Amino acid sequence: MKPARWPREDALQERLLHVDPRAGTLQDARIADLPRLLRAGDLLVVNDAATLPASLQGRAPGGSPIEVRLVAELPDGAFRAVLFGPGDWRTPTEHRAPPAPLREGERLSFDELSATVERISALSPRLVELRFDRSREQLWPLLYRLGRPVQYSYASAPLEAWHVQVPYASRPRAAEMPSAGRPLRWEVLLGLRQRGVDVASVTHAAGLSSTGDAALDAALPLPEQFEVSQATAEAVARARAGGGRVVAVGTTVVRALEGAALQYGGHLVASAGETDLVVGPGYRPTVVDGLLTGVHESTASHFALLHAFAPAEVLARAHAHSERNGYLSHEFGDSWLLL
Repeated sequence: MKPARWPREDALQERLLHVDPRAGTLQDARIADLPRLLRAGDLLVVNDAATLPASLQGRAPGGSPIEVRLVAELPDGAFRAVLFGPGDWRTPTEHRAPPAPLREGERLSFDELSATVERISALSPRLVELRFDRSREQLWPLLYRLGRPVQYSYASAPLEAWHVQVPYASRPRAAEMPSAGRPLRWEVLLGLRQRGVDVASVTHAAGLSSTGDAALDAALPLPEQFEVSQATAEAVARARAGGGRVVAVGTTVVRALEGAALQYGGHLVASAGETDLVVGPGYRPTVVDGLLTGVHESTASHFALLHAFAPAEVLARAHAHSERNGYLSHEFGDSWLLL
């Protein structure tokens, strides 16, 4: 399946494949058609995390070039990060050389900003915890000045911050764009409201989708921070009480809602924390009924999550249909609605 190499001009005309898991049917549509595919009383839940400029080019202690990709800010103010050796996004991650091994206590420099390696993961020496040398108030302007969006080699040109934001982005929490919501322009959200579909949000710190390190990639997704507000918990309860369906926009929303519910015996309440939940074959969702997601290759980790929402045979037919009909994959690609 071909990847989308750049954001398209008219997101409303991007393709949407409606996959009905129970009937096993496939229907071609457009993102602009989403309101008619839902019904009054349904609830659409989006991830409102803004995307960080999470890629920093710097120098290791010996002066060799290094790239740091921030994964998440931790509660104590440190950052979980993945390290890359020389090169940039133009080289596929699996072909990037690892950096020279670092030791705890060593410092990395990024022009006027520096960071100390506080912890090295047993999973991989490339997964570390860093603490920057500035206060939080000083750090964030520097990150936005020195950092770039994380991107991959299939993109046709360098990405800017505005290319990787969902339209309703709020706080900077995501290492990579929660891309399932990218095409949801305000016209679509207004159309949903007019249809009687409620819209709510969670904030989930979407992590990296690929590192090129076999051990790390096998462990993805790493534990991620989430917040579910009281308003969203009440919106879910309202939809359920009225017979509506809860539709998650992207895998991060599934992780947030299902992870939050698991902490309270399957009941969703307002909460914040970290979830290590991995949704996949055999998992039975307790909160989410349907999923709006980007188009993924069948070998991708994101594709495995879809098995919690549709039988393998239906997913295989949907993938073959998408490939045969020219659907585009990756974060600027087309979408599926599993409902």
